[in-house]
Amino acid sequence: MAAPRAFLRLVASEWSGGRRRIHDLSGVVASESQQNKRRTLLQFLSDYFYDVQFLREYLHQSKMRKVQLQNRYFIDIRKQYGPDIAGALFILKQGGAVKFRDKEWIRPNERGRFSTDFLTFQAVPIEAVDASGCAINYHGLDSLLPLKELQSLSLQRCPNIDDWCLSRLHPLAGSLQELSLAGCPRISERGLACLHHLPNLRRLNISDLPAVTYPGLTQILVEEMLPNCEVLGVDWAQGLRLGPEEPSQEPASAVPA
Repeated sequence: MAAPRAFLRLVASEWSGGRRRIHDLSGVVASESQQNKRRTLLQFLSDYFYDVQFLREYLHQSKMRKVQLQNRYFIDIRKQYGPDIAGALFILKQGGAVKFRDKEWIRPNERGRFSTDFLTFQAVPIEAVDASGCAINYHGLDSLLPLKELQSLSLQRCPNIDDWCLSRLHPLAGSLQELSLAGCPRISERGLACLHHLPNLRRLNISDLPAVTYPGLTQILVEEMLPNCEVLGVDWAQGLRLGPEEPSQEPASAVPA
């Protein structure tokens, strides 16, 4: 029986030593695991921020391509039907509305669909365009400038209409009488100064233009530039103040004894 006992003691000692070696090895593995976790976290943060920047650039480029596609010129439609039909199709596809002379307004429905009956109006000119909120930009104006009998144009809240766009409106000088630029975030005083090329304007809306520093003063200058035009905007005193309003300090009235 001595031999088995000695064998058990030997096995027990070897087992204890092995456990100590395994414990020491587990500590090394744990430290390496923690280092790997730190490297993995840094790599994740690096990849994450890189991917966010790449995603932002990708979304911006996709948005620009979409705007360019929306502002393409329907040259084949113009060759076949004329500039008014091509202009009407351009505006309707952007979600706007058009009115041919002596006809009702044509607007797309909630799903963006519209009747194509206007294709038969080749001999009827467009007299009004409502492009409020549309994505029309500098290049998209190519579809509107050939409308020689256009009298009313609304570009309200168009995010891509800027000062350069206003400098292109002079081909409409012979017919345009009403123009609305209300709520366009990229129009400044420089663009409004280009409207002197439109002497036949009778009504102009320049309200809510955040890029205009002094709205009241700008309205006065525009009224002087277009004396026969009714300019809608802000109160004449707004924008003339050089600083924030200060509470009026009126002398206190004497308290009767």
